[in-house]
Amino acid sequence: MNMLDRPVWASLSTAHAGLSLGDDMARRYQPDINRFASARDDSDAALQALARLVPPFDPVFVLQVPEIHVPAELVPLKVAKGVQMVAHSAVAPPDGRPEGVVALGDLDAEEMLALATLAEPGPFLRQTHRMGSFVGIRIDGRLVAMAGERFRFPGYTELSGVCTHPDFRGHGFARRLSRHVAAAIAARGETAFLHAWKNNLAAISLYEALGFRWRCDVNVTVLKRRSGEDLR
Repeated sequence: MNMLDRPVWASLSTAHAGLSLGDDMARRYQPDINRFASARDDSDAALQALARLVPPFDPVFVLQVPEIHVPAELVPLKVAKGVQMVAHSAVAPPDGRPEGVVALGDLDAEEMLALATLAEPGPFLRQTHRMGSFVGIRIDGRLVAMAGERFRFPGYTELSGVCTHPDFRGHGFARRLSRHVAAAIAARGETAFLHAWKNNLAAISLYEALGFRWRCDVNVTVLKRRSGEDLR
């Protein structure tokens, strides 16, 4: 199977193994890093291993191309469709640097979390920035937009975390930052890819303008541990 078909597993079992919990059957990100988890495949052993990684009151996100099989111990909270897009050629860096662009890291974690909580680019926790490089735009010292990297495995890195504060939309910040991150990925000799909700046509249009092309639809399910009430 192409590693892009199970990007969460591909990432957790390679570049991000050090940020994960689990074993060779199923893995999840550490609870302060991200909420994504994945079984290695759809075997009963792998699905049971996945279920063991989901404690009460701590849902996980599963994202993959194949149909998602839900272990008996878990129950879906949300089921949705997304798209996976891949850069069809190396993305060129932007001309110059947008005003206020800075590299983001540990010292910016609280501001990054606050921005992501407001703009909702996808699951983003206090230590999500450790998954890859992030850049942002500051205006008068305030972080108003950011973009960065999420899943990583040999030959590929995902563009993710793209968001802009509602008060500062319409200035092209998301486009410039996305291009900046994608160009940095290409400069390393890797291929950039990304995910977007299938109904987010504005985001899909933006990424198409940057040179990304639809590869396939993906399945997304949020799973929680089944409670006694769920068994009734």
